[in-house]
Amino acid sequence: MEPLVKEKPVDKSSSKDDEEYKEPEEYRVILLNDHYTTMEFVVAVLMEIFHKDAGDANRIMLDVHKKGKGIVGVYTWDIAATKTEQVHMVARAHEYPLRCIIEPV
Repeated sequence: MEPLVKEKPVDKSSSKDDEEYKEPEEYRVILLNDHYTTMEFVVAVLMEIFHKDAGDANRIMLDVHKKGKGIVGVYTWDIAATKTEQVHMVARAHEYPLRCIIEPV
């Protein structure tokens, strides 16, 4: 007896396993220097918002202080934008002009 439903032949060229997946674009979050935000506050922001350990936070803070900017990390757009907004909100709440920018990698 012949089956009631005939199976379609599988086209292996369109298999999901063979599809190419594109990695999400990445963005650098960069902390900018100003003449008012304290070094201690910058270290605290790096530790709390970006989850840096004390050594990394101090190294990034010194880059910001000496070079005018410091790369905090590389993230997808959503994470970079969220962390940047968190920095701006915390800085405003403490009356500091600390700023972050986002740039493509």
